[in-house]
Parts: sequence; structure tokens; C-alpha cells
Amino acid sequence: MSNTENFRVRDKLTRGQILTIPNLLSFFRLALIPVIVWLYVFVKSPEWTTVVFLVSGLTDIVDGFIARKFNMVSDFGKAIDPIADKLTQLAMLLCLLTNFPLIALPITVMVVKEVGAFVLRLIVYKKTERVDSADWHGKVNTVLLYAIMLLHIIWVAIPEEISTVCILATTAMMILSCTLYSIAGARILIDHRRNKNNSEK
Repeated sequence: MSNTENFRVRDKLTRGQILTIPNLLSFFRLALIPVIVWLYVFVKSPEWTTVVFLVSGLTDIVDGFIARKFNMVSDFGKAIDPIADKLTQLAMLLCLLTNFPLIALPITVMVVKEVGAFVLRLIVYKKTERVDSADWHGKVNTVLLYAIMLLHIIWVAIPEEISTVCILATTAMMILSCTLYSIAGARILIDHRRNKNNSEK
């Protein structure tokens, strides 16, 4: 097989790995972000914001199910799925910040957490070529985050005490998740270095 044919095969495989149903659903979630912002900030419709936000969350569940059920899991999907999730969450939190100032706390933790996680994933991938999916604590963190966001969207006049407790509890879970991800990443790098040193002996 010639170099040109090899390139065409690799290009076809790459496009095939990207244009899967789960990945297209992730792109769809990205496209819903400006719609969510428009409905909440400009239209000021908590009802329609809730509907579109739930549709976005539902596609997240569906794309994960399809990827596992029909063997469509790919490294690109592992990367684009959390990006779509985090951008949707960040956009919604920023919208809620206009009415609930304490939302600034989970926003700050999220930005620090995601920047740190991105750097760590990049280092791990560079060293080991591994792209890991979300762990249990990441999923629990996502559920709690979506829960408080929906609560604050729907319950416009939520009492300050309830709002504060929910936000602080979710922020604590985010910090725990960040810590556990950091420990897991460090272990992967340590194990990789140990295995590499053993293979060189």
C-alpha cells in the first residue's frame, strides 16, 4: 500500500471516529449553549431554560449509553464529551450568577479544577497516551451540579439558607473530586515511570 493510500485510510478512520452518533450529540450540546443563555438572560424564561437544559443533560446520558452499547467509544469522544459538559455547566452557572451571587464559589472552583485537570490529562497523555473517562466522583459531582442548577432555575425565589447549603455542599464535592482526580493522575504517572524504569533494567 502506498503512502497516499495509507494517509487516506488513516483520514477515513479519523473521520469515522469523530462523526459518530455520541460525538454528534456532544456537538449538539455545544450548539444548545447560546440557546440556554438567550432563554435565561434575555427572554427570562425559567420554564424554557429548564426544558432546553434538561434536553442537553438527556443527550449527555444518551450519548454515553450509545457509545458503550454499540462500541462507539473513542479518544475523541472521551475528550469532546467532558468539554461539552463543562462549557454547558459553566454557561449555566454564569447565567445563574446574575441572580445568585454565591454561585461565584462553584464557578471559581470549577475553573481552577478544569484548568488543573486539563494540564494533568495533557501530561498523562503525553507520557502514557491514555485518555481516561470520568470516575465515580466526577459523575456524582456532575449530578449534584446539575441538581443545584435546576433547583435555582426553577425555584426563582429559593430561600437564601437553602441556596447556601446546596451551593456549599456541591462546592465541597467539586473540591473532593478535584483532589481524587489529582491523586489518580499522579499514580498513573508514578506507575508509568516505575514500569519504564523496570523495563530498562
